[in-house]
Amino acid sequence: MNQLFSLFLSLSLQGFTNFDTECFQKYGRIWGIYDGRQPVLCIMDKSMIKTVLIKECYNIFTNRRNFHLNGELFDAVSVAEDDTWRRIRSVLSPSFTSGRLKEMFAIMKQHSSNLLSGMKKQADKDQTIELKEFFGPYSMDVVTSTAFSVDIDSLNNPSDPFVSNVKKMLKFDLFNPLFLLAALFPFTGPILEKMKFSFFPTAVTDFFYASLAKIKSGRTCRTNTWKRLLQTHTWELLLHTTGISLSPFLSLSPSTGLTDHEILSQAMIFIFAGYETSSSTMSFLAYNLATNPHVMTKLQGEIDTVFPNKAPIQYEALMQMDYLDCVLNESLRLYPIAPRLERVAKKTVEINGIVIPKDCIVLVPTWTLHRDPEIWSDPEEFKPERFSKENKESIDPYTYMPFGAGPRNCIGMRFALIMIKLAMVEILQSFTFSICDETEVRRSPEQTEYDINKHQYLFQHSQHLF
Repeated sequence: MNQLFSLFLSLSLQGFTNFDTECFQKYGRIWGIYDGRQPVLCIMDKSMIKTVLIKECYNIFTNRRNFHLNGELFDAVSVAEDDTWRRIRSVLSPSFTSGRLKEMFAIMKQHSSNLLSGMKKQADKDQTIELKEFFGPYSMDVVTSTAFSVDIDSLNNPSDPFVSNVKKMLKFDLFNPLFLLAALFPFTGPILEKMKFSFFPTAVTDFFYASLAKIKSGRTCRTNTWKRLLQTHTWELLLHTTGISLSPFLSLSPSTGLTDHEILSQAMIFIFAGYETSSSTMSFLAYNLATNPHVMTKLQGEIDTVFPNKAPIQYEALMQMDYLDCVLNESLRLYPIAPRLERVAKKTVEINGIVIPKDCIVLVPTWTLHRDPEIWSDPEEFKPERFSKENKESIDPYTYMPFGAGPRNCIGMRFALIMIKLAMVEILQSFTFSICDETEVRRSPEQTEYDINKHQYLFQHSQHLF
């Protein structure tokens, strides 16, 4: 038992990304660990990764690890399992097509404009800016407005209940007694679940379900704003649409559509997942630009070419910006959205001569994989050219997976990329990023903690004079 607590303490003190990297350096591309009493097989072999995430996704490795302490979020797409996950995922997918994302672009532009105005006010005072304090509200406003047309303007209203409750939801402690109990004794998870225990504060989930239910019920007679929900059985994507009869939605059965509770759960997980991951990715990107000014200058040159004289950002042109794509991809290589991917074996299977027993966790350490020196030359260096058109085709898709891979990858990937690109282009049209005294710059490859607060993303901003 002491060894189990020693592992938790080690992970807490040095960070799991450092732990994964040390294991890779010591044991090679395949090794095993115990998370509490749970056996975990860690793999960095490309062939095995493909089999687990793609080939055998539906038959064997469909589900992620489940501690059974999800509370009201038990039917969210990120934690749902097997046929329930397939059904929900298939219903949600049409909401993230290119056409739908283009429709949401106008809403995103409204909030990116607010972001730029807020940053300008701070920069005009000649003060340093802690970017997470701006990127967090921007992400929050985009996901809440596109999900259910709630304009909370969290940048100017930081005490809004939506904001404070999301922050409460995202607080997680490795030494949370519930987490320790479920990790050390996995069999207790279902028992605790039946006793209504959850990782998430009940008051917070109750607040969101009540708020979203009120929003939905208040619009049942306002079909112009609820049309997208009725059409795709997910969430509202536009503020202005034409009317539609309610009967198609009400006549759906659970086997083909989504229940009211499932709809609200997807909206909730969309907020929680989109808020933190997008704002962190933007902060990491700003950090990489500030510490690599030659890259930022080249990117600003592309921006000025595509949108001369600070022209308004257009969706089609934004999607065609090659160097912007390279820069964002390289930042995601160094700081992936998902630093670890996990799947559970539904039955015993043999892959490449290795027997994986039923219920074993298979873990892909994406962070470490993205910094493998055998795959990436100078892996700790920020080199956007790795993802140029000439080089991109040579990158194995199972060595670069910032959003995961396969049928269970991040469903909101393209949504997040558009939101991030839009904000960054608008900011760089007017400002440049530079480090300040408070910025902690990584000095060595060994400094690899996956903690956004470790770098203290504070920057001084100067006017972009191109």
